[in-house]
Amino acid sequence: MAPPHTPSPAPSASPGVHHPLFARFYARFSVSADAKGGLGALRAELLAGLSGRVIEIGAGNGLNFAHYPAGVTEVVALEPESRLRRLAQEAALRSPVPVTVLPDTAEALPLEDASFDAAVASLVLCTVRNLPQALAELHRVLRPGAELRFFEHGLADSPGLAR
Repeated sequence: MAPPHTPSPAPSASPGVHHPLFARFYARFSVSADAKGGLGALRAELLAGLSGRVIEIGAGNGLNFAHYPAGVTEVVALEPESRLRRLAQEAALRSPVPVTVLPDTAEALPLEDASFDAAVASLVLCTVRNLPQALAELHRVLRPGAELRFFEHGLADSPGLAR
């Protein structure tokens, strides 16, 4: 039997994800898409019924935070992009449940094994650099019987949109 995984210590600085143009675009576009495009209702549906401790990867500007139900005792949200992380930290202050925003990436979670009841990935998996590693890390930190909830888009139908 392999020894239990020991998570790496929490980093003292952001892992260096820096996409200022994307961050500005996403911060504006996502708010409009939530209000006018119906994504807010989809976020609420995604998070309905969650309870306990939740990890959210790629929190962006924190638009999910307002939709977490009262049964959630804590959200640990990761957002490695500095501009989006600042917006997520502001959204965390308005959240109905406790939210901690960390600068880490999904590929190297500085968290204990089997310490979460659920994981959320919302419109983020297309940006993860090493998807198999990120999913392995989520599996590691989820308790037995926990669930992964995800909301993702399909392939872009044009090169411009794919960019």
